[in-house]
Amino acid sequence: MSNIVEYCCMLSNNVEPCYNFLGDNMLGALIGDIVGSRFEWINNKSKEFDLFARGCVPTDDSIMSLAVAKALMDCNGDYSKLHDIVIKDMVEIGRRYPHCGYGTRFSEWILEDDHKPYNSYGNGSAMRVSPCGYVGNSLKEVKMLSKIVSEVSHNHREGIKGAEAVAVAIYLARKKKSIEEIKQYIIKNYYNINFTLDEIRDSYQFEVSCQKSVPQALEAFFESTSFEDAIRNAISIGGDSDTIACMAGSIASAYYGIPDEIRNEVMDYLDTLQQTILLDFENKFEKRL
Repeated sequence: MSNIVEYCCMLSNNVEPCYNFLGDNMLGALIGDIVGSRFEWINNKSKEFDLFARGCVPTDDSIMSLAVAKALMDCNGDYSKLHDIVIKDMVEIGRRYPHCGYGTRFSEWILEDDHKPYNSYGNGSAMRVSPCGYVGNSLKEVKMLSKIVSEVSHNHREGIKGAEAVAVAIYLARKKKSIEEIKQYIIKNYYNINFTLDEIRDSYQFEVSCQKSVPQALEAFFESTSFEDAIRNAISIGGDSDTIACMAGSIASAYYGIPDEIRNEVMDYLDTLQQTILLDFENKFEKRL
């Protein structure tokens, strides 16, 4: 397991000092997915629940995030190869987990011989993008990587936009921007988020489009006070719980870090292949934080 280096930073939005652990990287996305998995079809409109319980499993959000992570490693820094490599890794890894919850069209895409994009604006692009936010060395590079891994299937402009918004938020969190700074960048460039979670909690329903789930995940992070609080925020509004928590968790882990006890517990939900990809990715890119 990768070395963990603790350091703290005082943030300008009055949240308690955060403890960011090198090596967390994309694990926040996996945690959000696994915690939210048991609530996807039986929503919990509350922040009160056990994080880990019977029924928690990695879903397609985790599997595809790991596939993107593997593709980024397989490129060895030559991202001109990323388009073809990410298709290969998404197909190979995706076929190993055929029952993890793919949408109908994406499930067909994995099984096809000719893997062409199908103009989707579903949140599948945003749920798998977190490794790009950790690998990119600049905003420009993060956006480029996000676009490549999104458009292999989700080449609708809203699908590309949703993924980019999540990846950019992760990058800005890595660079120690405050929550308010990240929010203003998102509002200016992606979504006019003009609601609070309390305002939408009672009425929010299951949505799989980027435009109706990515802003909600971002707001779950914007209203958070800790990594765990971001996950609880995301699940508390219902809807596509695992994916919303996956997206919120991916940003929150870059901003707050992940407490050791949560990290240690979630590893028990990952099989050998999943752990291997995760830890290889952490070891390769941990200095990017």
